[in-house]
Amino acid sequence: MKKSALGISLLLVLLCLSCAPQQKDLWGIYDATLQNCKYVDLTHAFHPTQPVWPGFGQARFEATKAGADLGDYASIGDVYQYAKHGFVATSYWIPTDQYGTQLDPPSHWDEYGATISDLPPTYCVRPLVVINIADKVAENAGYHLSVDDVMAWEQKYGRIPAGSVVMVRSDWHKGWETNPKFNAKPFPGVGLDALKFLHNERMILFHGHEPLDTDTTPGLEGEHWLLHEHYCQAEGVANLDQVPEKGALIAIGFAKPLGGTGGYARYIAICPPDWEYGVSVLDAPGAPLPKQPYPLKRDKHGVMRPTQP
Repeated sequence: MKKSALGISLLLVLLCLSCAPQQKDLWGIYDATLQNCKYVDLTHAFHPTQPVWPGFGQARFEATKAGADLGDYASIGDVYQYAKHGFVATSYWIPTDQYGTQLDPPSHWDEYGATISDLPPTYCVRPLVVINIADKVAENAGYHLSVDDVMAWEQKYGRIPAGSVVMVRSDWHKGWETNPKFNAKPFPGVGLDALKFLHNERMILFHGHEPLDTDTTPGLEGEHWLLHEHYCQAEGVANLDQVPEKGALIAIGFAKPLGGTGGYARYIAICPPDWEYGVSVLDAPGAPLPKQPYPLKRDKHGVMRPTQP
């Protein structure tokens, strides 16, 4: 998309938002802008064979069994089935809250840190900044974001907004299902100086990266600093190659276990209406949802998938 088109789209969003104080509600903004925006999912669907730190281990998906005697309907231990009970359910045995696309709160590393259930509801919608280091990672898989990379982004686009979310694009997410050494060093990271600059000088909300660790230093110095300074971070992010580097918003959703030391997260980029990737509400209204092409059956890992008879 041309810069002018992106600028016009962004201007439209800003004009709509500037009218909000005069409006009785936000529905006008939704009708005029948000339903026409393009939505891009930045989240991996988690499953039992995905990359994970070996110290945690893999998840298990299993059919849910009746936990009580329900008379003629079900006995303890019965697997719920469509044909017999009218529904199915799945039990997820997940060995850690550091699994898949996630949001790390400070309590992950700091005994005085905020837990995932302490995060305010303002962790909801923020400006999205995407800093692209994919070309450098293609030449050096262990490349880490630097302050120079941040300054180069600002020279091109302007100052990073306070309170924004900064995602570091490395294209490492493309190996999520195919790279058996996804977690092995070298992998791209975010340098400590860059993290300090983004938080101390630009006052961002949090940053995100595609690998499952912040950096490759022996003591994870970036993650240690972040969480002990009471900041959050996103890990295991996907599809940053499909969003603009400037001008989008990000919707932030995460599970809220009480006192949780991590959050299974869903991140959605909200891009200008004329962006080349993603779908609009008009394209994918979400209700009713499309039917599966074949009946759902569990695969050998317990994942429900459409299966041709």
